[in-house]
Amino acid sequence: MLTLDLPTATGVLAPYALHAAQAWPVPAVRPQWNRVAFAAAHVVADPRAAIDPWLGTAIDWDATLAYRDHLWAHGFGVAEAMDTAQRGMGLDWPTSLELIRRSVAQARTVPGALVFAGAGTDHLAPGAHVRLDDVIAAYELQCAAIEAAGGRIILMASRALAACARSEDDYAHVYGRVLAQVREPVILHWLGEMFDPALAGYWVGAGGLAADPDHRRATDVCAAVIRRHAAKVDGVKVSLLDAAKEVALRDRLPPGVRMYTGDDFNFAELIGGDARGHSDALLGIFDCIAPVASAALVALTAGDRARYDALLAPTVPLSRHVFAAPTRFYKTGVVFLAWLNGHQSHFTMVGGQQSARSVVHLAQVFRLADEAGLLRDPDLAVARMRAFLDVNGGTR
Repeated sequence: MLTLDLPTATGVLAPYALHAAQAWPVPAVRPQWNRVAFAAAHVVADPRAAIDPWLGTAIDWDATLAYRDHLWAHGFGVAEAMDTAQRGMGLDWPTSLELIRRSVAQARTVPGALVFAGAGTDHLAPGAHVRLDDVIAAYELQCAAIEAAGGRIILMASRALAACARSEDDYAHVYGRVLAQVREPVILHWLGEMFDPALAGYWVGAGGLAADPDHRRATDVCAAVIRRHAAKVDGVKVSLLDAAKEVALRDRLPPGVRMYTGDDFNFAELIGGDARGHSDALLGIFDCIAPVASAALVALTAGDRARYDALLAPTVPLSRHVFAAPTRFYKTGVVFLAWLNGHQSHFTMVGGQQSARSVVHLAQVFRLADEAGLLRDPDLAVARMRAFLDVNGGTR
């Protein structure tokens, strides 16, 4: 039995014995599910690049694209250049566009591979000088670039729009202008302020969060925009970490428009669904748990809800921990797990974000991943965890 000493919540070291390893083989045939499921994929930094990591960006393209192959092999679509890829937290627009081009090209070599990519306004710095027309132009530039690369669009929430919009009518105007121009239906993305504080009050304008703390008016506005432009909306991803709010919007979607859950706390129940309905999925946690989630979705499609629930149940505590407040730092846990599982050779992140979580937090990520059967090579995971603790002061 493999054991190692891990720091507890108080910082004291305590022995931890790993569970028996579980095998999650790559499916011989691409699985077919009764849910549409995207994994928002992380990027692998290039640790040998001679840059200042807080100021520059360098990507290991081979390792990054290999991870997309891993996700596609387990049946997932890839949501590219999203917040899981550190968009707005180290990944700038020029590098994002290069990532999108490479990912779309790679998808063409994989039968059945699906990739949508994030279009935002992150090359436009928010400020007093920014007007709605500037936001529209920024969206137009990124949407056109993604379409030119052959990609499908996820229309991301805009920090610049959140900063300059004075009312809900401003949101309706901007989204109306942008959606009128896209070639194919897009996925809208409502990213809550727990993921990005700069998006507080989204959909309702200045002072919106204080006036709308329960997101009720924001839900009204979002639903109205979708209804008005339903022909240009494939679906909406909602990341509010509140199942009731997601279901409330889901109930108001017009026929043919999907709800893609972005709720990394309550994803299992929302995807599983009930008599009221279900959500499809576009989740950062699927980057971490792809093999188990794939098997669970196969069971759900076969009508075996009990097996679906049993497979995903141990992944929920892991996800809740990885996405714990401050939620915007969840990417650190995502990349840490990819390193533990041998998908990349190092634990270095774009923007130096490997330092965003504590040793104690990452030790708990290790425990919960083991309990969920997600350490595919326990010997390697233990060796890497010990090396991490040695370097970061987590040992005696």
